[in-house]
Amino acid sequence: MSESRIKAQPFEFTFNPDRTAVMIIDMQRDFCARGGFGESLGNDVTPTAAIIPTVRTVLDAARDRGMFVIHTREGHRPDMSDVPKAKKRRSPAIGEEGPMGRILIRGEYGHDIVDELQPRDGEIVLDKPGKGAFYETDLELILRNRGIDSLIVMGVTTHVCVHTTIREANDRGYECLMVEDGTATFDPRDQEASIRMINQQGGIFGWTATSNEVLKGLSN
Repeated sequence: MSESRIKAQPFEFTFNPDRTAVMIIDMQRDFCARGGFGESLGNDVTPTAAIIPTVRTVLDAARDRGMFVIHTREGHRPDMSDVPKAKKRRSPAIGEEGPMGRILIRGEYGHDIVDELQPRDGEIVLDKPGKGAFYETDLELILRNRGIDSLIVMGVTTHVCVHTTIREANDRGYECLMVEDGTATFDPRDQEASIRMINQQGGIFGWTATSNEVLKGLSN
């Protein structure tokens, strides 16, 4: 398949859809719904929930194009043996009972992906214990085996798990485009800074583009 192009910052993003994965980071109830991990930290989850329709629109376009899709979920084992003491100390709600079950624990209702973005058969669901999607997972093996060299990234939160994953991918040689309105933080100041940090200095970590431009590129 020939290359497609997306109008982006700091310059046009070119990619081969057959060698590009769409990564949806941590669109879980724990981050997008009331009573989850995000709210336990004192955040308003309205911004993270608000991007669900945008993520769904881009996801549907990628599916129609036959692209490889990966969903990630941050969470821990039920016995919490993979929770570092330092993380638990800073986020004491992890493992505690909440309205959607034990917070940020695998297998609980809150840990799962929101209804609107549920994975389809054949799409990868990657459980990760940390912020970056490469840490303690087989993501790199999956990407290499599929011949993937580019990533289009959406999800939450932009300045934490999305940014960490893009930085990890950048160091491994992947070309990354982050969808600006397909990502969200709890604080708009963090969102603005996160976008700028990706595309500054000639795209030091990658590219950013609006969902409208991504959709145009996927339809080429």
